[in-house]
Amino acid sequence: MTTQSIAAPPSGLAWQLARLTSPFTRAMAGRRFFPLWAVVRHEGRRSGRRYATPVAVRVTDEAFVIALPWGPGTQWARNVLAAGGCVVRWRGVDHRTTSPAIIGREEASASFTRIQRGVLSAAGVHHYLRLARHPG
Repeated sequence: MTTQSIAAPPSGLAWQLARLTSPFTRAMAGRRFFPLWAVVRHEGRRSGRRYATPVAVRVTDEAFVIALPWGPGTQWARNVLAAGGCVVRWRGVDHRTTSPAIIGREEASASFTRIQRGVLSAAGVHHYLRLARHPG
């Protein structure tokens, strides 16, 4: 799947919900007792500036799977793809990640429960970022 498509500007109910919950998710993401959220630490492609982006995450033995509600054109996802990985802080531990790949709904579905798949489908999520994980 290509990363050429640029995400549409965030709008609507999902964007409003994200803005409302942002202070909470920023405070809780990556904490040991809050496994639904992680922090993606990445660098800007051009600026080299360091960023920390809170994301909802699903974890398998081999990978982190992150839904991309605004598509693969978001700046943080493009930064991670260009760098070939990032550090994900999840459950209080930093994980080095490699092999970032944009995957579709079918490939990502095994990482989500049936209810989560229904919510993501209703929200129109079509793209996911898969990151191979390496503890430590």
